[in-house]
Order: sequence, then structure tokens, then C-alpha cells
Amino acid sequence: MNDSGLPDSSKTDAFYAQLKSEAEASGYQLNPDADFTRDLVDGLLMNKERYGYQACPCRLSSGDKADDMDIICPCDYRDADIADYGACYCALYVSKEIAEGKKQAASIPERRTPQEERAAAKQAQGKLMISGLSLPVWRCSVCGYLCAREHPPEECPICKVDRERFQRFM
Repeated sequence: MNDSGLPDSSKTDAFYAQLKSEAEASGYQLNPDADFTRDLVDGLLMNKERYGYQACPCRLSSGDKADDMDIICPCDYRDADIADYGACYCALYVSKEIAEGKKQAASIPERRTPQEERAAAKQAQGKLMISGLSLPVWRCSVCGYLCAREHPPEECPICKVDRERFQRFM
């Protein structure tokens, strides 16, 4: 971090290049407005420094990783937001039409449910049990990838997020 509290520009540039490369390799596009996108990258880096994880810079993070798991970039809502509105909530990831300048990004409503509702849903999910399967089924909360094995993979083979982003599905 520099004197202004922002990440050093070399860190921003390196992380921006990494995000862009990963996005393109997975069929996604970053927002073509480089200054805007670099501000978001700075926010991700600041949140990583502050919390230890890349919480979405456009949402209020609790600082509790388990509670914020759904808003760690790329967030669980990215694909649905892009499909419905052409961009994710913070507009870091955009549709091909927006990336090519054929369409403008617009305001996107918040999909994230309030914390109380998330806690209740998590408790209810823990009570559901499906029997008869020889292995648990794990679902990537970002891209929906499913796999049946004892433990989730270290990294999602589709969207490359870490194992902690997998939830027991069955």
C-alpha cells in the first residue's frame, strides 16, 4: 500500500493482468473501461489486505469469511447478473456486448439476501439429507460445477475458484 492507502500501481497492474487473463481463459470479459476496472482491482486488493480475501469492493463485507463467501470475487451472483443485466453487480465482469461497446452497463439490483435470511437458509440446508448415494456430491457455488467424491477438488476445473467455494449438494 502507498501513502494514499491504495495498493502500489505495480500490484494493481499485475493483478489486473492476472484477472484479465483468467477471465478470458474462462470465457469472461472484464469491463473495457480501464480506469474504472483498475479502481475495482484496487478495491479487491485492499479487501484482500484488510480481510484476507477478495470481497467484492461494491458490497459491505462483514469481515467474516464464512459469511462473505458468496461475495468473494468472482461472486456467486456473477453469472446470473451477466445473463440478466450484461454485467456483474460491480461491473468488473461484463457481457461480450458491453465489452465490445455495443451496449452500456446499467444499474444492477442486489441479489444477495440479507444476512438473517442467509443464516436461516444455511441452517435449513444443514438439516436436508439425501441417502442412497455412495459419495457426496459437491457443487461450485460460482459456476455450478458438480462432482461426486469424498471431498471437493482443491480448485474448480471450470472457474478456478478454491475448494472452500464448494458446497455439499447431495
